[in-house]
Amino acid sequence: MARQTFWKGYLKLSLVTAAVSLTPATTESNKVRFHVLNRQTKNRIESRYVDSVTHKPVAERDQVKGYPRGEDDYVLLEDEEIEEVGLESTRTIGIDSFVQRGSIDWIWYDKPHFLVPEDKVGLEAFCVIREAMKANDVVGIARLVLYRRERAVLLEPQGKGIVLWTLRYGDEVREPVAELDDKTEIDSKLLTLMTQLVKEETKDWSPTMVQDPIQKRLKSMIRGKQKSLKKAAPAKKSAPVKSTGNVINIMDALKKSLAAEGGQKSRQ
Repeated sequence: MARQTFWKGYLKLSLVTAAVSLTPATTESNKVRFHVLNRQTKNRIESRYVDSVTHKPVAERDQVKGYPRGEDDYVLLEDEEIEEVGLESTRTIGIDSFVQRGSIDWIWYDKPHFLVPEDKVGLEAFCVIREAMKANDVVGIARLVLYRRERAVLLEPQGKGIVLWTLRYGDEVREPVAELDDKTEIDSKLLTLMTQLVKEETKDWSPTMVQDPIQKRLKSMIRGKQKSLKKAAPAKKSAPVKSTGNVINIMDALKKSLAAEGGQKSRQ
């Protein structure tokens, strides 16, 4: 399926400008979604805005945005007024500065997007900016209006293109948890066994590692209902696991894990 462009504008570095477009790098189109139905009629249920006092539906033309300044007191803003506040970053990705690649912690990264040149005229400028970042091993920092808010974005050269990451706002990132006691001594034998287990469990990355089993089961259940149109029998509940009350010994657990891993490999 062709990717749908959802933003077009310009990539700008000093006086160098290129027409570009953005497409989201991720998708949720394969996610199972449900409609809410009236159980009796099987008709879909609609969501409507209603007045919180009169409980009557409010037509779209009568809806207006309000900023609360007190109890039941609002500053009203029309859509046209909000649009007028638009900044240059609405249509221009102006790179303000550069930072070393990898210097921004992963927790600041929000959503990835593919940034590509929109026409042949801007292709050379786009490639020059991309290759210059590669040569200096840096990423660009800019600002861009996306999802109705101005956001800081990071531009990272990837292959023949550039990946644009929206970055989280400062008030969205929490302080890290308190540091652990760095004076804790680790048993050398325990570390050796753990290192061996990690080595044996190390595999090549594959997208299958992050598949959603619940989505698969939902789709399978839906296919079964489509075929039979009969009510599925309730799933049997697993018997609850009884706790022994004993604290698990990490060394024993590692030895058992390694033994089990070795047995599986010998049977292959």
